[in-house]
Amino acid sequence: MDRLSDSRPLGELFGDLSREIATLVREEIQLARLELGKSVSRLGQDAAKVAIGGAILYAGFLVFLVALVLVLDLAIHLLWLSALIVAIVVLGVGFALVRSGLDELKHVDVTPHQTLDTLRADLQWAKEQKP
Repeated sequence: MDRLSDSRPLGELFGDLSREIATLVREEIQLARLELGKSVSRLGQDAAKVAIGGAILYAGFLVFLVALVLVLDLAIHLLWLSALIVAIVVLGVGFALVRSGLDELKHVDVTPHQTLDTLRADLQWAKEQKP
């Protein structure tokens, strides 16, 4: 739209501008919600991995305790050795899952970059519209 050829009254132009700004703000909020939703979803997946790793560590701890009981009770037999090996493997798997989940949680960026970029562009545009 050419500024020089627009013959609408100033009040109508300001009314249009306020409606456009309101629409723009609603769309920016919707974009921010979408971006944050993606980040929250990723955080949920990583938190689930940490929880699963914790459950496996707990199971490993229980097996480890059984192995210790068997060592004390049946020191002469070798049944304890198999329980101890199973406990070490379970603890190792659980530790690896927890470590992986924590490492991934450290790298999640929840900043809505696209929304911030468009807000900056919108602000720049609004500054340029001033007479």
